[in-house]
Parts: sequence; structure tokens; C-alpha cells
Amino acid sequence: MGSPEEAGEARIRLPQLRLDELLEELQARLDAARGTRDRVHSLLEAVLSVGRELDLEQALHSIVEAAAVLVDAEYAALGVIGPDGRRLSGFHTVGVSEERIAQIGHYPEGHGILGELIRHPEPLRLARISEHPASYGFPPNHPPMNTFLGVPIRVRDQIFGNLYLTEKRGGAQFDDEDVSVTSTLAVAAGVAIDNARLYEESRLRERWLRATAEITHRLMSGSEQGEVLGLIADRAREITGAALAVVAMPMRDTGSLGVELAIGPGAETLRGLVLPADAGLIGEAFSTAAPVTTADVSASDPPRFAGLGPAAAVPVGTGDGGVRGVVLLVREAGRTVFTHKEIEPLLGFAAQAAVAMELAERRQDAEEVAVLKDRDRIARDLHDLAIQRLFATGMTLQSAGRFIEHPEASERVVRAVDDLDETIKIIRSTIFGLRSREGAAGAGLRARVVRVAGEAAPVLGFAPSVRMEGLVDTRVPREIADHVIAVLSEALTNIARHAHADRADIALTTDPHRIRLTVSDNGVGIPADGRRSGLRNMAERAHQLGGELELTSPPGQGTTLVWQVPTPPE
Repeated sequence: MGSPEEAGEARIRLPQLRLDELLEELQARLDAARGTRDRVHSLLEAVLSVGRELDLEQALHSIVEAAAVLVDAEYAALGVIGPDGRRLSGFHTVGVSEERIAQIGHYPEGHGILGELIRHPEPLRLARISEHPASYGFPPNHPPMNTFLGVPIRVRDQIFGNLYLTEKRGGAQFDDEDVSVTSTLAVAAGVAIDNARLYEESRLRERWLRATAEITHRLMSGSEQGEVLGLIADRAREITGAALAVVAMPMRDTGSLGVELAIGPGAETLRGLVLPADAGLIGEAFSTAAPVTTADVSASDPPRFAGLGPAAAVPVGTGDGGVRGVVLLVREAGRTVFTHKEIEPLLGFAAQAAVAMELAERRQDAEEVAVLKDRDRIARDLHDLAIQRLFATGMTLQSAGRFIEHPEASERVVRAVDDLDETIKIIRSTIFGLRSREGAAGAGLRARVVRVAGEAAPVLGFAPSVRMEGLVDTRVPREIADHVIAVLSEALTNIARHAHADRADIALTTDPHRIRLTVSDNGVGIPADGRRSGLRNMAERAHQLGGELELTSPPGQGTTLVWQVPTPPE
């Protein structure tokens, strides 16, 4: 046994040891409470930061940044689920540089682990991604990732997207508290996204209203139909973020649609193009009188819409007036498809276009009626006043001529009477012309070209494309129009007989100086020893009118025929 002094010292040390342990435990709990307080404070700051954003894209980026900071993750991403509910249509990342993203390639679409969270929208926590059955590796140049935490984001009752967090710093694992914090942020993110969407919709509605007011003002001020349609197409393209806007109208007596105007990349190749009224995106919207959308317009017509993607064709017309045309809007490849919320205001815009056309037609009818009434008045005045006075003057001169004895003077009076008779005949002819109401003097050149192309389709084995630009029906006289039709028929016949082509393009353009017909194909070309009687006939027709025929035919690269003549003076 020890001495009493030693026993007293032992009693003193024992309480001291217990006090140190208690103090250490208290300090640990204080540190944990302080850490929890700091984390809650960080979570509140993140919620406030996310809630301040009204721009949707910026709000999504803020959510990803806040999530990465809250759980101390090296990489974070937010995947937006597409309209089909099975794939990702957008991807926002934090922690991966732009250079690395470019090396990796296309953003993920929702396969593997990312798809697992889409199929089962519940929090998912993994210690190692590669050990999950749905994992099948990363693409080349992708940074290594092991730990994983995924949380769905709900906007009201709909799954908007998912938060993906990987590589917790320090080699630690994501824990239950990380799941709780991230799920709380996801709830706040859903509210922020909903607010940003509502704000975006209100701004979009405001832009539509401003554009509609502008168009209404143009309509009421008497602007021309082409100007109003151009404004409608331009504003619709701008508001919907489309790269290309096209307006197609039905052509008289042809059953086809003609492109009246086009704005955007490749517009010059579309203007004047003749399209079938029952095929393609525009034809389907016209024939069904309902909007038509596609995720990739280049799949239906690659040559004309290369590099473009989502498209929407909206019919132009009123409920009882029938379809007057179609407005086509096309976005660049990779952009989002047109949604129902975007199509709805487009239908209103299309109704504005129908009003523009109807007002233009009524205005034109009123102008024609005014012209006809004015012609009737002029003809009546000429008949009742001018002709009667001229006739009376002639009778007076005839009577006076009998009293003139000088031969030369008498001869002059006779000539004057004859001139008056000729003048009366001219005025009567003019009256007849003023009072005649010319109906349709036969189909115009535009319709004749379309008809010839359609008749050649069975022989060619395919329908040639047709493009016309300029005042084809009014600037080209009947005589030259007959030559154009003859040359076109001969050219299409030659293609059918000798070219072995599967594509032919027809372009007819007019301007104040030239009338140009271009016919090209992708066939075998013209052999050096081939017959050229048809070509000589075409050249003779051009020379008769002061024009020329140009022919290019590289071996195996098709043939291009250009027949052009001067435009006669007006």
C-alpha cells in the first residue's frame, strides 16, 4: 500500500482526467454544432442566391455551383431532361474546363448512371461509380470519378432534371447529411426554376404583344402585303430564336406552293421555289391546316436545309377563309424542338398574316373597282362630249368646203375632215378598250413552267425542282414566254432521253435587263459526238430575240443550260 500522500494525489488526478475527457467531448460537440450551423448558413445563402436569379440559364448555373460548394464536390452538373422524358436535352457543368469538354465531345444524353437517375428519380449515393450495374465506363479524355451523389429536381409535379455530384474532396464519401443538404437545395432549385420559367414566359408574351401591335399598326396604315408578311416572318424568327423563316403561298391554277419570301441563311436559294402542296413539312401544314413540327428538317430535304434542325410549319388562314399560305421557322441543328407553348403564339401571328393578305386583296379589289369606274367615266365623257363635238366640227367643215373655191384650200379642208374621221375611230377604239374588262387571258408564264415540269416528271422518273424569281407573269411578253416554254420542254426532254440523271433543277428569273432560264441536271453530261439539233434550235430562238445560249457540261458532272434574252422595254 502506498503512503497517504500518494493516495491523495491519485484522487486528485482521477477527476482531472474525467474533466479533460468531458471538455474534449464538449469541444467536439461544439465543433459539430458550429459545422452544422455553418452548413445551414451556407445552405440558406445558396437558397437565397439561387432564388434571386430570373434568367433560367443563369439560375441553372447558380444551382450547380451552390451544390458543389455545399457538399465539397470537385465536379458537379445539372442535366435537363428533354420533352421525351428519357434523355437529357441540356447539361450545365462545374469543375471541368472548356478545353476538357471539347476533348470529351458531345454532352451526355442520359445513359449509364445518369440514365438510372432519370428512370428512377430518387436520391442515389455510390461509393464507386464503376461498381454499379448501370455503369459502363467514361468516354475518352473524361476525368476519373469514383464517388457519386445524384438528386432529382422537381418543378411542381414534373421532374425537370437531376443534380450530379462526384469526387468529394479529401477522398471522403458522400454521407446522409450530404444527401439531405442536396435534396433541400433541389427543392429550392425547383422553385427558382419555376419562377425563372414564369418570368421568361411573361417576357416572351410581352414580346409577342409588342410585335402584334407593330403588325396591327402596319396593317391599319395601309402597308403592302409583302412588307407586312416580311415583318411577320422577321419578328417570328427573332422571338422564337429561329435561324430561317420562310413564307409560302398557293399558286393559282397549279396546285403548288410558291415561296414568296425567305429570311436567314440560304434564303436566296429558297425564294421563288415551287413546292408540292401535299408533301414535305410546308405541304403537310398546308393540306392539313394544322401546325407541323419536326426535330430535324434536314432529314426531309438535306440540300436545302443543311446545318439546320428543329422546324415548325404553321398554316396561315382563318377558320372560314381556308389556308392562304404557310410560315416555316427553322432553328440551327442541336437547338431545342418547338414546343406547344411556342406554337400557340405562332398561330396568332399566322392569323395576323391572314388578315394582312385579306386586307391587301380587298384594297386591290377596291383600287380595281375605282380604276374601272374611272375608265367608265372617261369613256362616257369621250363618247358623249369629245366624239359629238368632233363629229359636229367635221360636218361643219364639210359644209364649209362647198363654198371654198381655191383648190388647195378645199383640199386641206377635205384632209382635215378625213383626219377628224380617223381621230373619231381612234377614240372609239380607246373607249372600247377602257370599257372592256379583261379576264384571265390564259395562264401566266409561272403556271406554264410549273405545268411543263409536272408533265415531264413521269418521263424523267422524278419531279424536277422549280424556282422562279422576279415579275415572271408581268415582265415577260407572250412571245418570249412561248420561247421560254419551248426551250424548257426541249431541255427536259433531252435530260429524260440522254442524261441518266436523278435530279434536275429549273430556275427562271427576270429583272429589268435580262430574262434567264437555267436548267441543270446531275447526269452523265453531253457526249462529244452527241446530236445537237435541239441545242441549235434553242440557240436560234435566243439569237432571234437578241440573246444567247450557254452550255456547260464537264464529263460525268451533269449539264447546265443557260438561255437568256434581253427584257423588252416597258
